[in-house]
Amino acid sequence: MSDAPVPEPLKPWQWPEEKWRAVVERGRAGRSLKPKTWPGGARCAVSLSFDADHETIPLRDADESPMRISQGQYGSRAAIPRIRKLLDRHGVRASFFYPAVSALLHPEEVRALADEGHEIGIHSWIHEANTTVPPEAERDLNFRAADVLEKISGRRPVGMRTASWDFSSATLDIIRELGLLYDSSLMADDEPYELMDRGEATGIVELPPEWIRDDAVYFNMVRFSGLRPYTPPSAVEEIFRAEFDGAHEEDGLFLLTMHPHVIGHRSRLPLLDRLIAYMKSKPGVWFGTHEEVARWCATQATPPLP
Repeated sequence: MSDAPVPEPLKPWQWPEEKWRAVVERGRAGRSLKPKTWPGGARCAVSLSFDADHETIPLRDADESPMRISQGQYGSRAAIPRIRKLLDRHGVRASFFYPAVSALLHPEEVRALADEGHEIGIHSWIHEANTTVPPEAERDLNFRAADVLEKISGRRPVGMRTASWDFSSATLDIIRELGLLYDSSLMADDEPYELMDRGEATGIVELPPEWIRDDAVYFNMVRFSGLRPYTPPSAVEEIFRAEFDGAHEEDGLFLLTMHPHVIGHRSRLPLLDRLIAYMKSKPGVWFGTHEEVARWCATQATPPLP
């Protein structure tokens, strides 16, 4: 047995070129999939999404506090009914991304949303961060999550949003093996694009989110930290409107990410009501689920995606 010391890993500033190039080439943005027009000749697409984390955030952290778990239950008990009524009143269908554990805790909710025409997408098993679990565990958890969502909703999911947008070096391989139409976790553009994998076109549509277009960054609260919801709903509405106005001006996509337990409070959901009304008042705006947006982009591409 050798007593030779194990060499320490190289620091990033010591990496050879082939190392940092290989890191950059995983999950790279390829050709733009922004269509010339959206369905019905619309100039702008709007796609609303809700990450229905519910109780999984404290569960992921092995936090058994009834108080923190109750905050997650609020998302299902109080917020989802309000959100469903709001979307129904506006005639808008959205995409709901569920951790499998959240869906198992609230199967009737998932079935009701699916029956109303909303999309159900993959969002991890228990909101685990992909970069903290071994690749084989990440694969198993996502395949199990897809099976759970298919059994509950009655339809196999076609898209994924990684929990906390945490995308590991193995995630794209798993997405490809699952045969998904799209992912919505990476942020290389405002507009849809084709995902590349080490220089290879994957045929997978990326629908890029952004922290700017996420309710949680403005409204989150962690009691034993300095994290507080300092931003008033009126300011968040102003930011979201500005992001939509930019998408409308550029004939592009406005994709908004929300969380029922965050946006669903009485002081906050009205901003979404006003935002939808504002967007509907603009000419040439089409509302679609993430699946509908991805399918349109895939078929309108030249050449079309497989």
